[in-house]
Amino acid sequence: MPVEIRKVNSRKELREFVDFPEVLYKDNPYYVPPLIFDQLDTLDQRKGAAQEFCKSALYMAYIDGKAVGRVAAIVNFRANEQWNHKEVRFGWFDFIDDPEVSSALMDKVYAFGREYKMDSVVGPLGFTDFDPEGMLVAGYDRLSTMALIYNHPYYNEHMERMGFRKDTDWIEYKVFIPEKLPDRLTRVSNIVMQRTNVHVRHLTRKIVKSENYGEKVFRLINECYKDLYNFTVLPDHMAKKYLDFYLSILDLRYLSMVENEKNELVAFGITMPSIARALQKNRGHLFPFGWWPLVKSMYLKHEEGVEMLLVGVRPDYQNTGINSLLFTDLFQKFNKWGVKWAETNAVLEDNLKNQGQWKDFEHECVKRRRSYIKDLD
Repeated sequence: MPVEIRKVNSRKELREFVDFPEVLYKDNPYYVPPLIFDQLDTLDQRKGAAQEFCKSALYMAYIDGKAVGRVAAIVNFRANEQWNHKEVRFGWFDFIDDPEVSSALMDKVYAFGREYKMDSVVGPLGFTDFDPEGMLVAGYDRLSTMALIYNHPYYNEHMERMGFRKDTDWIEYKVFIPEKLPDRLTRVSNIVMQRTNVHVRHLTRKIVKSENYGEKVFRLINECYKDLYNFTVLPDHMAKKYLDFYLSILDLRYLSMVENEKNELVAFGITMPSIARALQKNRGHLFPFGWWPLVKSMYLKHEEGVEMLLVGVRPDYQNTGINSLLFTDLFQKFNKWGVKWAETNAVLEDNLKNQGQWKDFEHECVKRRRSYIKDLD
């Protein structure tokens, strides 16, 4: 049967686009659904936070009227200017194991890129770095996390068949929380506090609101990550769209903020109890009763693991050992609450400094994901 590609134009069609993985991964025990409302808001071309500097189009593939694939084509003008390249991104790329389907969808991405005079196509990437990125190439038998992509192993065969090559890889670690912190870690953290005159700031809802703490974290994320692969430096006014909501629902005890003597934020560690199992139970829906598994996992009966969403140190405080202060603060609390392990977010394979943070702990590499690139003719 021929493959039919349709552009997403309505809210109803957008909902089908967002819901497609639920069909594709229906019986997969490792797939973790995203929060549906968040996906709808991100992809809605009228409401999406990144639409002020991105152009995008969403496409669905059908065979005999049945949905068999999806893809987003994105041109991020801010990132292209920042990195001095002309790339069209693809994201939210899911498809059945049929080369005609994956090729037909990617043809739409190529055409979209040519329309805006791009010279290469890269992905999976989102609008910004707050969106899931990277195609899983190892770790298919591991439970996914809330923040990252899960995909079938055959995806990578399709990418190579279409002529894509590796652009970069990320790796993810599972770090086991020791019952007693290494003496070196606590010793270094004490020295750091004395030498750099920094302190851990414990947040409350009142502090987050009164001090616009979301904006503080947002600015530091930009400063810490601006030189990392394809990162998009975002304007301050977007802090509310990206961070304020999450700071309002996160258990603030799982955050570690380090400030200097001027009360400037110089380092942060943002973690949360794993909600992967809760999302599998509610399939990403909050209503009518989907909120309960999330509340239970986040506040009442935590899972044994946590997700380390973001860790950053201001450039002028790097190489001071300040990250040891973050981990001492967080891991002591994890021990108190019975947390057994923490899974990191994706770390670039050549970011050896970041990977070296775990040398004092038992850890294992559990997943690898890839960004592909291909020249446009």
